[in-house]
Amino acid sequence: MAKVLIACEESQAVCKAFRERGHEAYSCDILPCSGGHPEWHIQGDVLEQLNKGWDMMLAFPPCTHLAVSGAAWFEEKRKDGRQQQGIDFFMSFAKTNIPKWMIENPVGIMSKIYRKPDQIIQPYYFGNEAQKTTCLWLHNLPPLFHASEPDLFNKEITHVDKGEFIEFASGKRMQKWYALLRRDSDGGHIRSKTFPGIAKAMADQWGKLL
Repeated sequence: MAKVLIACEESQAVCKAFRERGHEAYSCDILPCSGGHPEWHIQGDVLEQLNKGWDMMLAFPPCTHLAVSGAAWFEEKRKDGRQQQGIDFFMSFAKTNIPKWMIENPVGIMSKIYRKPDQIIQPYYFGNEAQKTTCLWLHNLPPLFHASEPDLFNKEITHVDKGEFIEFASGKRMQKWYALLRRDSDGGHIRSKTFPGIAKAMADQWGKLL
């Protein structure tokens, strides 16, 4: 049975998708799990887990100091060292000896500091009506397959509608799912949860390589 580490995940969305397909997957985060299976969760420093014989790692490091959405605070974070801490943490996953790995993050500075991502995806590519531009850096893993229209080799269309938008009085538009979660006190954790369609695609497609 293959061992899969889901790094920086407390929701267990990806962990459970791999477990449903028979893999020995564990989520790991400094927070307790909210996914309902503490027996599949390692609470603690994920960096201490990287050299423990995993066959695959899927890492979701925090983007707080790296994403372009927070560019207004970059200068302050560079001065006080928070951005460098975020960079160093991200790079810890890129330097691992785990044979197959993925690192996920939104659009941010790592595309220049490390390298361009191997794939950029959206939730609506995989059946969830939402937009959330997500970058994937891959090592010994192929890009996730998705299709906006049928072709000679594949009849399945995986793309759906992009979802509803809300327009504010200022004229600014925002995805409805994101706008509603901004009002939630725990919205940050919920927004960072991997969409079900993406988790399923990862488990279906990459799980076959184990």
